[in-house]
Amino acid sequence: MAENTIILDCERMRNPNTGLYFFCDKLADGLSKESERHNRPMGFYVPKRFKGRWGFGHGYKIFHNFHKLFIPQDTAYKLWHTTFQLSSYVPTSDKLVLTVHDLNFLYEKRREKHLKYIKKLQQLVDRADYVVTISETTRKDILKYINIRNKPLEVIYNGCNIYSGEIVPPVNKPEHPFLFTIGTILPKKNFHVLPCLLKNNDYELIIAGNRSEYEERIMQEAQRYGVQDRVRIIGNVSEAEKHWYLKNCEAFMFPSIAEGFGLPVLEAMYYKKPVFLSSYTCLPEIGSRFAYYFNSEFNEREMREEFERGMNDFSRGGIDKEEMKEHALQFSWDAAAKRYWEIYEKLLNE
Repeated sequence: MAENTIILDCERMRNPNTGLYFFCDKLADGLSKESERHNRPMGFYVPKRFKGRWGFGHGYKIFHNFHKLFIPQDTAYKLWHTTFQLSSYVPTSDKLVLTVHDLNFLYEKRREKHLKYIKKLQQLVDRADYVVTISETTRKDILKYINIRNKPLEVIYNGCNIYSGEIVPPVNKPEHPFLFTIGTILPKKNFHVLPCLLKNNDYELIIAGNRSEYEERIMQEAQRYGVQDRVRIIGNVSEAEKHWYLKNCEAFMFPSIAEGFGLPVLEAMYYKKPVFLSSYTCLPEIGSRFAYYFNSEFNEREMREEFERGMNDFSRGGIDKEEMKEHALQFSWDAAAKRYWEIYEKLLNE
């Protein structure tokens, strides 16, 4: 690679169907265009299968497991952009940009583990020349728990993922009107509070995402309400299928209690669907007045009332669908890439 190369760390694309996967992929796509526009070399640190993903005119540095212990120094790059706040893959470089998605460990880990993660994040912030968060909520958490030592700290929002491919129905389509949610099936996603919403109606609940033992808790709740035959945990889905579910669902549900941004929220808004969120972490910031919110205790009776009230309000035009879509589209990957590029240029020209 030529001198002054900028490297974007896409190591987290090892884990498909996650928010970090899409963050790296969409930002890399935008930055590859900025690289060509400014005629400055750009490189990507990737698992081997992604070599060439954003064009072979760019450079690719291949991820290896041993890099956790040691990443060979390469004089070709001058700026490294670390895209995960607890990354173990951070080489020595002239300049370092760090994106912090969240401090979710404060909300989902036991208190005795907080200091361990805060210490690791502090070490990365100490090495960084510029720190970016993807929400104002995370920026406030950083200022509360981390000493940024007067380094630049800025919010750059993620973009709305706009899908341009073919939308493909799943093989086993829902038999009834359905509610949809998607995300890695972990306790922080809080999906187990959703089956109560199926009581006294014929909705199905479709939950997509990387599966885990937590789904047993979800199904226990479904059995408690006698709706287990209408709760379907389907695992990972393709982008084509995901967008079919988003386009055809009656409502999108996202009761997460620890979220960095919530990309699917904007995708559902793009399709003009009623969106029901928790009031935790960044979700009120991203959903704004274009979403409905569950009570903070997830009281089952109140949730059912909130859901019914929200659905009725949405059907009566309480939320303007076109304004909702415009809200989603104001979150732009091109705008995010442009701002990151301005930061790169500033640091390289110092």
